Amino acid sequence: MEIDDYLKYWKVIRYFVKAKYKITQAELDVLLFLRTEKYFSKDRFDDYNELMSWNIKRFDKLKCDGWIEVFRKRHGKTKALYQLSYKSQRMLTSIYEKLKGEPMPTSPSKNSMFQKNVSYSDKTHRNMIKEMNAFIKQQRHHAPE
Repeated sequence: MEIDDYLKYWKVIRYFVKAKYKITQAELDVLLFLRTEKYFSKDRFDDYNELMSWNIKRFDKLKCDGWIEVFRKRHGKTKALYQLSYKSQRMLTSIYEKLKGEPMPTSPSKNSMFQKNVSYSDKTHRNMIKEMNAFIKQQRHHAPE
């Protein structure tokens, strides 16, 4: 019997994504929420943003950093609409691929946790990445009984 356990390595994947893309937990959470919203208004953004720690500049920062882009400019009484950028879509797709079992990179050029002189937390997470990748490899090569 197989158990779907997509979130087993969520903490490790989340740590990697936050380090790679230099994004905060709250910013990541908002982008994950908006992933299925094809277009959204600033009000819709604020609906979910209210759950996060208070940061009045979060929307502007995400827009400025290229995570959110304007789909339709405000015109008269018509509200502006926004969408996630290609950059956001690529990052979020990468997260879901890793949750589904894609191995995480272990080269220093693709994963800063594998560089020299990293923090203790980076070292412990990279050890778990190695364990995660070994688990994924074992699952892929496991012959049915």
